[in-house]
Amino acid sequence: MSTGCKIWLAAVTVAFAALIVAALAFHQSFAFTAFCDLVECFLLVSATAAFIPLILRSRGRIRVFWSFITLGIAFWMAYQGLWTWYEVFLRQDVPDLFAGDVVLFLNLVPLIAALALRPHTAQREYAAHVGRLDFVLLAVWWLYLYVFIVMPWQYASANLTAYSHNLNSVYLFEKIVLLSALVACWITSHGHWKKLYGSLFGAYFIYAISSYVANWAIEHNRYYSGSPYDIPLGVAMTWLTWIGLRQQTANLPTEDGNASAAYGVWIARVGMIAVSSLPLFAFWSVAQDTVPTRVRFFRLAATLTAALVLGIMVFIRQYYLDRELVHLLNHSRESFDNLKRLQAQILQSEKRASIGQLMGGAAHELNNPITAMLGYSDLLLSTQLTHEQKPLAEKIGQHVRRTKSLVASLISFARQGPAPKTAVDLNTLARTAIKLTQPQWEQLHIEIRTQLDPALPKVLGDSNQLLQVCLQLIGNCLHLMTDRGGKVLDVSTERDASASILRLATEPCLSPMSGEPAVRHVDPEDDLGLSACQGILQEHQGQISRERREDGSILLRVELPTTESSPAQSQSPTVPVMWQSQPSA
Repeated sequence: MSTGCKIWLAAVTVAFAALIVAALAFHQSFAFTAFCDLVECFLLVSATAAFIPLILRSRGRIRVFWSFITLGIAFWMAYQGLWTWYEVFLRQDVPDLFAGDVVLFLNLVPLIAALALRPHTAQREYAAHVGRLDFVLLAVWWLYLYVFIVMPWQYASANLTAYSHNLNSVYLFEKIVLLSALVACWITSHGHWKKLYGSLFGAYFIYAISSYVANWAIEHNRYYSGSPYDIPLGVAMTWLTWIGLRQQTANLPTEDGNASAAYGVWIARVGMIAVSSLPLFAFWSVAQDTVPTRVRFFRLAATLTAALVLGIMVFIRQYYLDRELVHLLNHSRESFDNLKRLQAQILQSEKRASIGQLMGGAAHELNNPITAMLGYSDLLLSTQLTHEQKPLAEKIGQHVRRTKSLVASLISFARQGPAPKTAVDLNTLARTAIKLTQPQWEQLHIEIRTQLDPALPKVLGDSNQLLQVCLQLIGNCLHLMTDRGGKVLDVSTERDASASILRLATEPCLSPMSGEPAVRHVDPEDDLGLSACQGILQEHQGQISRERREDGSILLRVELPTTESSPAQSQSPTVPVMWQSQPSA
């Protein structure tokens, strides 16, 4: 405890000691009454002020907890202020049928609400609006209970005996509920929270006993302000100040553990029981033939008013609950859909892994004879061939190279796995692929024209895999142009929204084909080379489509999402090839 808090507590202790001395040593007089009333006001102001710093430094439910505690003590302070106003400033006794008694009754309601929050336990973030409305509903029910039981004997049919009896009875019931809640919180808490609940129980247990004894003394005309009956009340007031000052240096974290939804359900059930009790109170008021008619009408009017207010609150509560349930339903539906998509992706991945293993083994077996065939075809071209034999030998070499490229694609597809991704310049990849395939398109007398966007943004991916895609696509186009005619291949890049696009377009072919859609996504079963490209692009959140035009030309379109980096430059260190700065053919 800091030095300032110690001085504060010492001043409160001195004031309480002066109250004890005055109660035991002096007789009733105006000066004596004024002194005792002002000391009790000071003690309650001190208790209220001691909890305000706890509100300012807290957050969440703990802040609400301290706010309710402070509000309850402030109600008690307000009641003592009304009492002091009558006896000190108006110099008259407090009326027997005192309208301010409702303030004293309500001072325990915020304390019960604070304990209902259970800030020492973990809590599910579920229907926060509904939970707050449950607390407000119970607070309204407590107010209705006072209006129904006590106020009829104050306003409808003035009767001091019935008023005092009913006030003491309902107030005793409220104190029992508060003390029971403190015991329950003390049992379920640990550490600093357990000490706090124990201290609050001690202070309010003394308050409950002393207030009951003081009410008994008032009924028997033995009570006056500053009498020995006020000493236990002063103990409770001083104790509250000590609790507030002590908690300013204590650490009260929310305890770990799984939150239970059952507690929120029970709070809601108690609220519904409170609402359902209104017809029972109405029936009881009608069935009491011994009470005056005006009292019965007053109680019926209070019940109808409370039913209207609580009915509106129940409607609002149901609205928030329905909205929360709809939110949970939508969330569950989205989770189910995501689970189905994940299951489909896992199944597809398993299929692809199996196919990859099969193709990888087959590709390794084919690689050796293909290499031999390529060597023999090159050797054949180096011999003396006739004009009719040489084109046929060149065609054999072209098809062998295409088959070797396809086998390489299959091996790459079979070895696909998570690879680190970096910012890649798609323009550089296209230039590199064109340079690497230069022997093929020069031998076929095919011209490759490029139109690359210099401000094309980079894409996020693995440069080796994306380079393999470019090589495979160019090889497919060259093969198609060899079979069906065409001497020009256009390679271009452009930007579309948040994607970088690579286009490969052949010139109109001599033998156009029909009978298939103009634009379609690549079918993995349609072409093994393009299916390998499709697998790589899926890993990069990209896609590939093929458009077959009426004139027989083919357009391949690769779309890859861009990064948030600056536009690509001519140099890209992420492409592990030696052709980065060379212009395209």
